[in-house]
Amino acid sequence: MTTTRFAPSPTGWLHIGNLRAALMNYAIARQRGGTFILRIDDTDTERSKPEYVEGIKDALTWLGLGWDRIEYQSARMDRYLAAKERLIEMGRVYECFETPVELDLKRKKQLNMGKPPVYDRAALDLSEAEKDRLRAERGGSHWRFRLDHERIEWTDGILGDISIDAASVSDPVLIKESGQILYTFASVVDDTEMGVTDIVRGADHVTNTATQIQIIKALGGEVPSFAHHSLLTGPDGEKLSKRLGNLSLKDLRAQGIEPMAILSLMSRLGSSDPIELRSTVQEVVDGFDVSKFGAAPTKFDPADLEPMTARVNAAKPFAEVAGMVAGLGVPAELAEKFWSVVRENITYLSDMGPWWELFRDGTPAVVDAEDAQFIEAALGMLGEPPYDDQTWANWSNAVKEVSGRKGKPLFMPLRKAVTGRERGPEMADVMALMQVKPRL
Repeated sequence: MTTTRFAPSPTGWLHIGNLRAALMNYAIARQRGGTFILRIDDTDTERSKPEYVEGIKDALTWLGLGWDRIEYQSARMDRYLAAKERLIEMGRVYECFETPVELDLKRKKQLNMGKPPVYDRAALDLSEAEKDRLRAERGGSHWRFRLDHERIEWTDGILGDISIDAASVSDPVLIKESGQILYTFASVVDDTEMGVTDIVRGADHVTNTATQIQIIKALGGEVPSFAHHSLLTGPDGEKLSKRLGNLSLKDLRAQGIEPMAILSLMSRLGSSDPIELRSTVQEVVDGFDVSKFGAAPTKFDPADLEPMTARVNAAKPFAEVAGMVAGLGVPAELAEKFWSVVRENITYLSDMGPWWELFRDGTPAVVDAEDAQFIEAALGMLGEPPYDDQTWANWSNAVKEVSGRKGKPLFMPLRKAVTGRERGPEMADVMALMQVKPRL
């Protein structure tokens, strides 16, 4: 059975970049009738926060990406320590004592000599007496996985055939001096024990994948199918920085962006398939194909979510927005008419508010200087509300007869006088909803 996972760290709010991995792994599991695991990577106890865990779950639920089970890595420490002992017995994990400063000096020396900055495995030459002395002096140690110096190869679901020389990579640190289990190790143990079959994640994990493949094999696990999607950049190719907080799903939701706009865009962005607005999560899943994604950096512009959100909202039936319309104070007898008039003229549902304020209270007329006398006379020809669907036609025709204006010179000044805007719904519909007479 296909098993995929999404393993976010609860050290911040889930953002649009994280979502790509979540969505891709979710789609693969659902297409094959498999299992999708939400795995909270909370081994960093200092930075992991309960509110971020809840934020992750809230964001996925809001998007409609439900999980089959949830796991917390902080509850699996015994499994990681057991795996560590197994690897120690096999001679694949070893204890190291260098400080960050010492490691940095080693890297700089290697670079100055024109060599790759790969860990020199000096810790393997330490005697037990030397280890005891270093433990006493430094009070801690970290643990590395000893790589077999051979080529690590796999066929990536997006990048194609990958081959990495393990000798060009430092033996990865699995456990820090503090005892924190690092992502590289916890992820492998979990993937192996949970039977994960397919992993989609960012291209920045390619080197991790190479080392993790050796750890998986050492633990006797089956190597999953890997696919590494391209990284998102800004619209001009700039790196998406964490300082762009408005790209968190929490903030996008507060802004009024619709879930189907996000899912429709992110399920195709960076692929050879055209971006198409979908109506349901199942449609997104059915149209997803990981093999159609490319390796080149993918440009993401948050502004692209706005027109898609507008289309999602325009398609909503009245029943879905009735509560919000009522909350604006729109009378029940006008509510459905109001929604049918404004639905094509909003981006966010919150945009309904200003429209109802206009219909309820009116707005000072926007009048160009050359139209001042024309509008004053035209408003004098308009009676008091209530108005109906024929009011606009009757009024504009009467003004046309008196002024001799027609076409845009007639209709645009009248529209601006009534709504204060150059664009909006059909004026016949606007007038039918106006509760007050337009004023100068």
